[in-house]
Amino acid sequence: MTKNNAKKKAGSSTIALNKKARHEYFVEEKLEAGLELQGWEVKAMRAGKANIADSYVFIRNGEAFLFAATITPLNVASTHVVCDPMRSRKLLLKRRELDRLTGKIERDGYTIVPLALYWSKSWVKIEIGLVKGKKSHDKRQDLKERDWKREKDRMMKHKNR
Repeated sequence: MTKNNAKKKAGSSTIALNKKARHEYFVEEKLEAGLELQGWEVKAMRAGKANIADSYVFIRNGEAFLFAATITPLNVASTHVVCDPMRSRKLLLKRRELDRLTGKIERDGYTIVPLALYWSKSWVKIEIGLVKGKKSHDKRQDLKERDWKREKDRMMKHKNR
C-alpha cells in the first residue's frame, strides 16, 4: 500500500489551460486526444513552456492538426534539431471521432478549440472542445452569474461565523 502512494507525485498534471476559450465559446462536447510531438517539445512541456491560448484545431485530409500552439524551446535543447515553436502538430484521434467532428464542423457550424494540455501517465494529452461562439450579451450574463456566485459564497461564509 505504501508503494502505490510513493509513486504518486504531488504536482499537478496540467501543462496549460485555455481560460479564454471558456469565456468566448459555449463548450458543447469535450474529447481527449493525443499529440504527435518531437523530443524537444516534450522536454519543454516538462518545464511548463507551452501556451494554447490563441490556438485552434483544423481538419485537413481526414487528419486533425493543432495550429498556433506555442511551445517555447529550452536553451539547452539539442543543437542539431531546428526548433519551430509554432509548428502544426498532428492530433491522434480515432477515425470515427474524426468523421463525427468533420460532420459537426461542416453541417452544424461548430469550431474545435483546445481547452487543456495535460499529462496522462507519461503521455501528453490535449482536451479539445466542440464549441459555438458566444454573443456579447451571453458573455455579460456569464459574468453576472459568476459575480453572483462569488457574492453568495461570501455571504454564506460570513453567515456561518
